[in-house]
Amino acid sequence: MKGRLPVILVLASACLLTARMSVNAQNLLERMVMPGPLIEGHAKLEGECSKCHKPFSRNTQTKLCLDCHKDVASDRALHSGLHGRTREALTQDCRKCHSEHKGREADINQMDRETFNHDSTNYKLVGAHRNASCEGCHAAKVKFRKAPTGCIECHRKVEPHRGRLGERCDGCHTIVKWGQTKPFDHGKTRFPLVGAHKDVACATCHTGELYKDLPSSCISCHRLQDVHADRYGTKCDSCHDQIKWKPAHFDHDKTKYPLHGAHAKVKCDTCHSGDLYRDKLGSSCSSCHKKNDPHKGKLGERCEKCHNDVDWRSSVSFDHEITRFPLIGLHATVPCEECHRSPTYKDAPIACDKCHRDYHQARLGIRCADCHNPNGWSRWRFDHSRQTKYPLTGAHEKVVCEACHKAKAPPDLKLPTDCNSCHRSADIHTGRFGRDCERCHVTSDWRNLNIKH
Repeated sequence: MKGRLPVILVLASACLLTARMSVNAQNLLERMVMPGPLIEGHAKLEGECSKCHKPFSRNTQTKLCLDCHKDVASDRALHSGLHGRTREALTQDCRKCHSEHKGREADINQMDRETFNHDSTNYKLVGAHRNASCEGCHAAKVKFRKAPTGCIECHRKVEPHRGRLGERCDGCHTIVKWGQTKPFDHGKTRFPLVGAHKDVACATCHTGELYKDLPSSCISCHRLQDVHADRYGTKCDSCHDQIKWKPAHFDHDKTKYPLHGAHAKVKCDTCHSGDLYRDKLGSSCSSCHKKNDPHKGKLGERCEKCHNDVDWRSSVSFDHEITRFPLIGLHATVPCEECHRSPTYKDAPIACDKCHRDYHQARLGIRCADCHNPNGWSRWRFDHSRQTKYPLTGAHEKVVCEACHKAKAPPDLKLPTDCNSCHRSADIHTGRFGRDCERCHVTSDWRNLNIKH
């Protein structure tokens, strides 16, 4: 104890003197009592002890450390990283783990790589990363906290997508096993996968691992399978859906031409044989059925006046009253084909003798309706007194028409009205009394005379 007393007194005296000496003298004294050289990283501070030490105040040393090591101070403040995640790191002084003055080559980090718990950092090692070597992520002479945390920063050289899919590798891959991809929610993209698309392999659409800016229209993938050869445009979803490509469905009732009857069963290509959008279709029957029109256009284009779209042939309904030949009497029950011998219809004659055999052989002209009516051919009536200029009286009323009208198909029905023209052969007077027979005879009986002297 006696031997140590002088040394203690000298140090005490030195300390008292230090408080009064200048800053330069103080630094000189500090260097004299410095326990050893600093590490290479702190070497420039060997002449500035006050940067890390405050005389007679050990408790302030940690604050001085944090004033320089601001990244560590930030970790503590944010409770992040190795120095901010555990209670020990937050409460104990820096010198507890990092003691200095051990020489330039000293390791003051005191980190055992074999036993270091990476869970105390911001980057927990899970899956395949647990077996990775430290050097794989922590490059030499680079601070541990500067190690990359993004997948692409370490795996860029072995990244098979060549940056085409961006740098968010964890969007598809897991840390457990790189080759094992996790389910990708395509519903969060602009093209949710529904129906048959759910079972399609990714590479079918994403050829060459192209994922960005891919077209989403049906035709962009299915052009080779387009049986319409682009004639129906690119709006495939107007008829098809993603659940099942066939059969196609299209609500034609929403167009200007609803499909009814037989039209509802017709294939689209039957009418839409050209470009759906460029070749506009007409809505009249003749626009589609002109080639099959048996009437050869003679009845116009208003086919619906007679036909409907339930059945073209068996649904004929025509009002003959609107024609030049209304059907009355027995004509109303006659089948169309009896008069309309050809499908043009308009070429059907309206004269009686064109359809009916003329019993009179045209002796009475061709105006059958003057005597007959449609209610029955045998029901005829002709008023010779009213309809001609030669009233029939007496015995003339019982004479058959052909007795006077003997010529077949005469140019007209005008006959001479004098007696001699008909009774010349029966004239017993042989013309000696002239041709005015009515001066003596009457029509009631040839033998009855009416002579006035």
